[in-house]
Formats: sequence, structure tokens, C-alpha cells
Amino acid sequence: MALSGLLLGWKKHSGEILQAKTYQGSSSNLSEWLPLDSLLTIARSTLHDSISTDLSLELDRMDIRKEKGVVKFVYKDHYWGIQLDGATGKVLNISRRNSYFIENLHDGSILDRYLGTNGLIKLLYSTIMGLALTSFTVTGFWLWYGPKRMKHMSRKHQ
Repeated sequence: MALSGLLLGWKKHSGEILQAKTYQGSSSNLSEWLPLDSLLTIARSTLHDSISTDLSLELDRMDIRKEKGVVKFVYKDHYWGIQLDGATGKVLNISRRNSYFIENLHDGSILDRYLGTNGLIKLLYSTIMGLALTSFTVTGFWLWYGPKRMKHMSRKHQ
């Protein structure tokens, strides 16, 4: 969990190994953009034409970055992402979204994904890890502070 947390902290500074940068589209004016269903059609055909026809087309999300003029398409059953120029539909980037795999590993949802447990494992994993981290923090503080307190108390009573 610590290692995956460290990787997630560095994902934007990994030289696009963990997460692709957000590319710049040609217009941030939404009235100049293609309709979202047209952009979705382009993303789907790009996924199948450029990567594999075996990949699922089920979307996890569409991330619209108006200020950058970009729409990112993130798929549910695999870690590929496609960035399109919102105004022209031009493909700006096709990349493996390794940060999503690390996020799923980090929060335990990777097991839910493979076992189809609908978030139960993530909930249990997060609860156990949260309680463990809290316990380690409290007991660690006590192990550091307790001897200091005892030493101070013994000097006080001498």
C-alpha cells in the first residue's frame, strides 16, 4: 500500500510512464466542439483499429477538459485511454493508463474487479488498512512518548 501510494504521488511526474499528460486541443469553446456521440464513435473506432478488436468498448468515464480542448475516454474493462481534440476529433493520444491499475491495486478494488464482488473487498480492505494505520500511529506515538514521559516523571519524583 505504501509503494502504490508513492507511485500514485509521482504519477504526473513519471515521464508518462504511469499517466499520460493531458494534450492540448484546438479550441476550448464548447460551441465549436463536435457532439459527444461523434467523439465517442471516433474513440471507439480508434481503440479497435489501433489497439485490438478484442477490447471492450464499455466506458468507465469521459473526462472533459474544456480549458484544454480535450476529451479523454477511459474504458472500464482495461487500462487504455484515448484523448481526442474536442473540436476536430483528431486523436491526440492513445496510452495505457498504468495509474488506474496502480489505483485499483492501492485501494483493493483490483480484487473486486476480478472476482465480481461489487466493492465488498475494497470496503473490507480499506477498513482493515485504515484501522491498521491508525493503530500503528497511536501505538508508535505511545512507544516514542511513553518512555519520555516515564523518564520525566521519574526525574520529577527524585
